[in-house]
Amino acid sequence: MRKALGLPFDPIDRAARIWEHRFGPSSAMSAVTSIMRAQQILLAELDAILRPYGLTFARYEALVLLSFSRAGALPLSVMGERLMVHPTSVTNTIDRLEAQGMVVRRPNPDDGRGRLAEITERGRDAVRVATRDLMTAEFGMGEYSEAERADLFALLRGLRLTAGDFLQD
Repeated sequence: MRKALGLPFDPIDRAARIWEHRFGPSSAMSAVTSIMRAQQILLAELDAILRPYGLTFARYEALVLLSFSRAGALPLSVMGERLMVHPTSVTNTIDRLEAQGMVVRRPNPDDGRGRLAEITERGRDAVRVATRDLMTAEFGMGEYSEAERADLFALLRGLRLTAGDFLQD
């Protein structure tokens, strides 16, 4: 599923060696560049898996978040916080899901001006089949063992904690 670049060398490794020569230690630069490239690779793969369902990974995440909520509905502001995206991105995502019949907007009974996004049965069906496919593909992480994936999560969790994404347990 991944489109191979087929380069005769590792461009990040080559950049790291040049970096070392010109600027000094390259481990931070090469690590972050590798993370950014991995994000590109994974997002392209996940979007390809979700495309048959009319979804992108961002839309899938929004549907999953709604499906996890007790009532199947959340204020858009809460969705933005939980998905860690800008309010405009949430609005755009919900607009697209609503156009697909996977979400409806409802007045928020707790806030006269606010709106809730509510997952529809069509949205729940999409989550069910898309999740099956993502799980089969191991979210693009199949070449890593369970232990390696847990280690990677733990390493990146520290970065997210330091950034203030959440409070220490």
